[in-house]
Amino acid sequence: MGDFYAEKLVRKKTTGKDIMIKCLMAALTVIAVFSLFVIPFGIFLIFLMIGLDIFIFRSLDVEYEYQYINGDIDIDKIMHKERRKNVFAANIKDMELLAPSGNPQLNSFGDARVYDFTGGFGDADVYEMVFVESGVKKKVLFEPDERMVEGIWMQAPRKVIRK
Repeated sequence: MGDFYAEKLVRKKTTGKDIMIKCLMAALTVIAVFSLFVIPFGIFLIFLMIGLDIFIFRSLDVEYEYQYINGDIDIDKIMHKERRKNVFAANIKDMELLAPSGNPQLNSFGDARVYDFTGGFGDADVYEMVFVESGVKKKVLFEPDERMVEGIWMQAPRKVIRK
């Protein structure tokens, strides 16, 4: 039997919250520039704010990469195409259910903790993957492509509901 590999990269939509954070940081930087005339060591505050601006602006530029390899699914968060962080990893044999978002069979997992790794665009096909680890229900929202759903279905057909 050959190895099955599927991956997908999803860019996160810039939300109103992200724009508000960027505007607030820019305003604080402008205030720091004007504080140069009042505070003798205001130049240090300016450099601090510029560094903080760069860090926050880069951390708000997010992509998610989904990888499915022979029963293992990994979700990485990529910030500003420079830093990568693994935010979720699991094996399909520990999965309870994979179904399109809004499917009635997901109602029994309504009290699960939700992890949202979607792009935030309304027209995307969002799936919900439910895991129970140590009695704690976890629901992972993500946007796999048809090839990835098919690969998961081949591994665990009774746990997958396809569109």
